[in-house]
Amino acid sequence: MNRAWGAVAVAVGVWAFAGQAAVVPRPSLAEPALSPDGSEIAFVSGGDIWTVPSQGGVARLLVSDPATESRPRYSPDGTRLAFQSTRDGPPSIYILTLATGRIARLTYADAAEVLDGWSADGQWIYFSSPQNDVQRQNDIFRVAATGGTPLEVSRERYLNEFESAPSPDGKSIALVAKGLSNQQWWRHGHSHIDETELWVKPVNGDAYRRLLPPTAKHAWPMWSHDGASLYLMSDEGGAENIWRLPAEGGAATAVTHFKDGRVLWPSIGGGDGIVFERGFAIWKLDPKSGEAAEVPITLRGAPAGAGERRLNETSFRSMALSPDGKKVAFIAHGEVFAASAKDGGPGQRLTHTPGAERELTWSPDSRRLAYVSERGVNAVLVEYDFATGQERVLTADRGTDASPVFSPDGRKIAYVHDTKELRLITLDGPAKKDAVLFTGALGSGEGSPPAWSPDSRWIAFTVDDKKSFSNIDVVEATGGAARPVSFLANGNTGRQIAWSPDGKYLLFSTSQRSEDASMVRVDLLPHLPKFREDAFRELFRQSEQ
Repeated sequence: MNRAWGAVAVAVGVWAFAGQAAVVPRPSLAEPALSPDGSEIAFVSGGDIWTVPSQGGVARLLVSDPATESRPRYSPDGTRLAFQSTRDGPPSIYILTLATGRIARLTYADAAEVLDGWSADGQWIYFSSPQNDVQRQNDIFRVAATGGTPLEVSRERYLNEFESAPSPDGKSIALVAKGLSNQQWWRHGHSHIDETELWVKPVNGDAYRRLLPPTAKHAWPMWSHDGASLYLMSDEGGAENIWRLPAEGGAATAVTHFKDGRVLWPSIGGGDGIVFERGFAIWKLDPKSGEAAEVPITLRGAPAGAGERRLNETSFRSMALSPDGKKVAFIAHGEVFAASAKDGGPGQRLTHTPGAERELTWSPDSRRLAYVSERGVNAVLVEYDFATGQERVLTADRGTDASPVFSPDGRKIAYVHDTKELRLITLDGPAKKDAVLFTGALGSGEGSPPAWSPDSRWIAFTVDDKKSFSNIDVVEATGGAARPVSFLANGNTGRQIAWSPDGKYLLFSTSQRSEDASMVRVDLLPHLPKFREDAFRELFRQSEQ
């Protein structure tokens, strides 16, 4: 089957089936920077840099290139803009002179460099880079804004140091150390490997002073303009928020009080105003009052991309063959496409969303396709009907849905919600029903979907117990108590589950973490034991015949 797929050449286009309604996705706005006078915000969208008045309005393109532009930072006098770009390879730092439009490359390392900010006098650019440390650990560097050789500011061997902020007097820097939050800033939720420390050290010296211990994910420190306080993002106490603490040390206090969502890439500007990314939009915060609000932004401009393109793709994230064997659906660049499984040809684009799609599954009649779609910070289930050329969202925008599977009769879809609920959608009728069948620690994701019995009456799924052992339970599609059918002391069970065509037994994979996987068969109907006496009597029955 893999060879058959590999032989199909698919041209990926940017059109959809006839009759499909045009979709206007909401743009993703990220990595904002507030100008020194507080009048303007530079931000990133679509890999380009845009600017908009700080009160919101129409945004216009400032820097556009087929490469990825990111991390804009205004110079203290507002005449220049530093930013990162991949136009010459790994992310390097460039400076745009706003009056002339001249762009000059500032750094030339082979490693990816992350722009942190300007010194208060505009003479230096600070950045993080792994170019000199082991195992790609970052150190803090600075380079003259006019160009030259970067100089190390922090040089702790075997220690990850990143996200520096030079003090207003130019004598010190605040920096984040330890943890992996610079690489995993996208992680939603708390993890010990993202816990970091906040330190202050002299620019010319090694007298480190720790301000915050590694009790939370601390990131993106920012100095107040008087140098008396430091602001930063922290998930101390739960959700990500902006916090403030005295620069000389002391207790940190929350400035914002979000209960959920993300606070990303904050930066400070004129009047100590802070801008940050939240929910793929730009927000502005007044630290004195603690009031934060989304900045209304409308994009106007044409990015430097090639526009509509046809690409000959040879690699895909995932594929799904329809039950009738005539169609194949696949993911390319985070979008869903479909094509003839036999002849290939132009792939028909089904989705036009800013988020990624995944986990494709066909209906038994090969006329509908279900998949998971990222919508904002959540992931929902979507069904595409090839007869109408329309998609409909099946689940509420409330968290993370995964592992959709059509029932054999095509009337229902089982799926996992937030890794703790096995849910069932009944598709019949105009008002679809969405019910909870089981609540507990479930395996979720593309590697562990639930499995239907051939008669659409039962669902088998993976459950993790308090000892982290994984086993298989079954539950009736009409509801009721789940029943365990396996009792293994293994940690990796049920990545793949299959019912026999007659529904009499289950097959599934199982293994320990460091062992090869094995296949297990569980008979669902009891077998009557046969004794020697029975075998002896059976001999006489055969002879009588």
